[in-house]
Amino acid sequence: MGKIRRYHDLLDLPTFEERFEYLKLGGGVGRATFGFDRYLNQQFYHSFEWKRIKNIVILRDNGCDLGIPGYEIRTELLVHHMNPMNVGDIIHNEEWILDPDFLITTCLRTHNAIHYGAGNSYPKVVTERAPNDTTLWARR
Repeated sequence: MGKIRRYHDLLDLPTFEERFEYLKLGGGVGRATFGFDRYLNQQFYHSFEWKRIKNIVILRDNGCDLGIPGYEIRTELLVHHMNPMNVGDIIHNEEWILDPDFLITTCLRTHNAIHYGAGNSYPKVVTERAPNDTTLWARR
């Protein structure tokens, strides 16, 4: 499986940027993952077991992107396998594919950046506005 990524290791990384770098796969757009066996991962993602563990992971991460407070996900919330799964993992019912230590909450944009993007393609935290923050001559 190559480099094994785990949630308990991810917790040692305090910033979003560090967690993104740890998870980044750098894959190619359009690269086939399940090909003609795509029905298998669709069955898996519609299973009771997946839906149950997905809810556990979302609660654990407080609905935050990569589990970082301040990166609350409002739409397009996903639970990401930190280690890519393949057809054999589903066929052989590998335990790790339902283990929360190998899963993390992400938004769609972060998920796509982990798989295909660069460091500048993930979401940024919106800075809270303050009075006079756009007035060049005002004291702050």
